[in-house]
Amino acid sequence: MHVRCPDRLPEGTYRRMLELLADISPVVQALPPSAALVQLKGALRYHGTDARRLGEIVRVRSVSRLGVDVRVGIGASITVAATASAQITGPGGVLAVDPDHMADWLAQLPVDALYGIGPRQAATLREYGIHYIGALAAVPPATVQRLLGGSAGRLATDRARGIDPRPVVPRALPASATVSRRFDRHVLDGADVRAALLELVVRLGHLLRGRGQAARALTLTLSFAGGGRWDRTRRLVEASAHDEDLRLLAYQLMDAAALQRGRLTGLALKAEDLAEAGQIAQQISFDGSREARLVAESAVDRVRARFGAQVIGPATVFRRAS
Repeated sequence: MHVRCPDRLPEGTYRRMLELLADISPVVQALPPSAALVQLKGALRYHGTDARRLGEIVRVRSVSRLGVDVRVGIGASITVAATASAQITGPGGVLAVDPDHMADWLAQLPVDALYGIGPRQAATLREYGIHYIGALAAVPPATVQRLLGGSAGRLATDRARGIDPRPVVPRALPASATVSRRFDRHVLDGADVRAALLELVVRLGHLLRGRGQAARALTLTLSFAGGGRWDRTRRLVEASAHDEDLRLLAYQLMDAAALQRGRLTGLALKAEDLAEAGQIAQQISFDGSREARLVAESAVDRVRARFGAQVIGPATVFRRAS
């Protein structure tokens, strides 16, 4: 089963969706930011029903508990299930592909509908007259390999024929989270760079807190005009998802870059070695000002959850954006 949630699903809602799916089957693979795979073999026996019925149950529970409609594709393989979920029009629905009619169902779809085929690969196939998945399945594998490359060609041919032995691998949210910013022009101004970095810190902290995760390390990546890159990783003293802790370490990383007149084209900030926030020991603090900032941070998160991420934030970021 391949489950597609709406785009831009909040992290907290996505986490609850994964928990909902775990009630259906113990084998759930997160596909952030808004999809998941579910292994149904054992679940069918446990629930005593068919795959389509389980898909309907997932959809009803998602709407009733989370207020989110989903598109559920069901098939004999990951490729077929994911291709099916993408064929559902509208905000939600269930499409189950009968294994006995899988080949015929795939054959009539355009090649760019096959899960795993990118736009450039689809364009290449169409240039050579291969417009439908059925035609792709009929072409000798060696020919497709010449068009798309060895490995990509083999995968495309196999999946067009419904061959996909990959298992659903239980996996929760990823062990890292990344936010990035591309500049419209080459940036030299240190104040602009620092404001952009602060914006990333705020976004990353909000993302981690929404997931219920904390970072043990940060990696800062700078991209320069001409294609050059610089990156550095440092660990936090204690795992944290609080803006203050992330900001201090991010600024230390930026200072370590020792920028002179480098023309920046982008920044990326990555939180690594993530842990469940509930498993992090909370140290007793006698710093009243820090406690006040954490209370304010929690209030800001509630404002963002209700009115959107762009309505509140550090003054420096807002001034630079205006």
